[in-house]
Amino acid sequence: MLALGATVAANPSALAQDVLQRAPEAASGYQDKAGWPARTFMVAAANPLAVDAGYAILKQGGSAIDAAIATQLVLTLVEPQSSGIGGGAFLVHYDGRKTQAFDGRETAPSKADERLFQRPDGSPLSRTEGIVGGRSTGAPGVLRMLELAHKEHGRLPWKALFAPAIRLSEEGFAVSPRLHALLSGERHLRKDPEAARYFYGNGGQPWPVGHILKNPALARTLREIAAGGADAFYQGRIARDIAAKVAGHPSNPGLLSAADIAGYRPKVRTPVCSDYRAYTVCGMPPPSSGGIAVAQMLGMFETFDMRALAPMNGVPGVEALHLFSEVGRLAYADRNRYAADTDFVPLPGKGVPSLIDKTYLATRARLVGARSMGEAPAGKPPGMEVAWHWGKDNAIETPSTSHLSVVDGYGMGLAMTTTVEDAFGSRQMVDGFILNNQLTDFSFASRDADGPIANRVEAGKRPRSAMSPTIVFDRKSGKLVLAVGSPGGPAIINYVAKVLVGTLDWGLNVQQAVNLPNFGSRNGPTELEAGRFPAATVEALKARGHAVRQGEQTSGLHGIQRIEVHGVPLWYGGADPRREGVARGD
Repeated sequence: MLALGATVAANPSALAQDVLQRAPEAASGYQDKAGWPARTFMVAAANPLAVDAGYAILKQGGSAIDAAIATQLVLTLVEPQSSGIGGGAFLVHYDGRKTQAFDGRETAPSKADERLFQRPDGSPLSRTEGIVGGRSTGAPGVLRMLELAHKEHGRLPWKALFAPAIRLSEEGFAVSPRLHALLSGERHLRKDPEAARYFYGNGGQPWPVGHILKNPALARTLREIAAGGADAFYQGRIARDIAAKVAGHPSNPGLLSAADIAGYRPKVRTPVCSDYRAYTVCGMPPPSSGGIAVAQMLGMFETFDMRALAPMNGVPGVEALHLFSEVGRLAYADRNRYAADTDFVPLPGKGVPSLIDKTYLATRARLVGARSMGEAPAGKPPGMEVAWHWGKDNAIETPSTSHLSVVDGYGMGLAMTTTVEDAFGSRQMVDGFILNNQLTDFSFASRDADGPIANRVEAGKRPRSAMSPTIVFDRKSGKLVLAVGSPGGPAIINYVAKVLVGTLDWGLNVQQAVNLPNFGSRNGPTELEAGRFPAATVEALKARGHAVRQGEQTSGLHGIQRIEVHGVPLWYGGADPRREGVARGD
């Protein structure tokens, strides 16, 4: 039995009301959340209105996929800075028998090549030059992917899943503190006429908190997709509108065509699954790097006594921070060298099995010493050819993403991470939704002294991602015990690994694990969440050779965990106190 901690009421039947009444909604900054229990089904996501939509679908007898679709559609409306139908997603799904990885990642236009983000002299564009405008927009993938998953695992009609988002689009929703804050700090969104009219009022100021914001354009778009399926988005008016918007950007037009959009196809891939102590952990394969990197970190942690490094008073100590950061360096070193769309670029050795090989990872783990290694080298997985040479990636990866986890009453569960990439994507709005800037997840450079870069731009290719939707099974019983994921750009891998160690090694419930300070390394500085660690801890890390950088680490972890309370099996939902999310179920 996993410990539920201080949030457990003595009477399990009163647990739900007790927890719900004491769990505030975090709009910005950091507010503690207590977690949420349920007996049968649950959804956890980044906005209460989106959670309500998913909950309503589950209440009607919908499946986890049905609820995920309804939740995503509302997130398109209420959390436009992070995800939406103009972006892409990765989904790891368990149907009670098999685990599948659904790839809804965007694709590069057919006319794109490795010079997409380079000047004529071959130097890379700046961050702003790359992101803002049509150049960065890939063919959106989330709707095609969700439709594919729905055909296999849906229980309610496709059209019914759109009702909550259509209603909210027409009736309006209250601008949240987080949305208002992000709009206030945004410099480029106002330059898009449609976005300026929608997000900003008189004088160009963002709508205040509580303003009822209506989106009739999105309501029209959703009605068409509800009636006509994903074809209504990928063929006809909406696709033509997207292509025209991308090509018509006044200063940075892009290459995405209506034919590119019509030709988009999602993929079902084999998940990356590996054993970790008493569990089997399944994540997303390439073009996400998340599943491999998380598996690598766990494989290295398995060679250490992680239980002995459990946090005191909710804060990990120096030894835990040192080990976690060094292991992260090793995993990110492989990620930055090898990870890319494997439909275009093969992984070294025998592919995924080589990179998560237990012997290989044990060898890598022995590189962890008493002092920080600073920058770790990429490894040589078993079976790797001597002639294998890849350059080092320099993609711009940004943290504006969202995650949702769902379990239903039929034994199915999922983790889905969804994104438009940067905050408000490419800063282009069309037909009521934001277009992604996902192509900036490709490397801006195409080669270096070591050779071509695996994650360079190529026509039809999917950019590398760090998104790490993860589901965990008890090895003995085979039962699903955890579904989790997070936004956060390349730091997603560390955020998810933190929760996995917190729950599987340290005996925390998912909310307690989410609440832990964020920490780790992406093979650069050791990154600590600002204001969460004692000064003595920071100085002790520096004394061990760590270059410490403290700053905001706005994860958006949302997870659902199987627990027992006094012998009663329950689902327990956790939502990140750094964002607005909640969990809800029955």
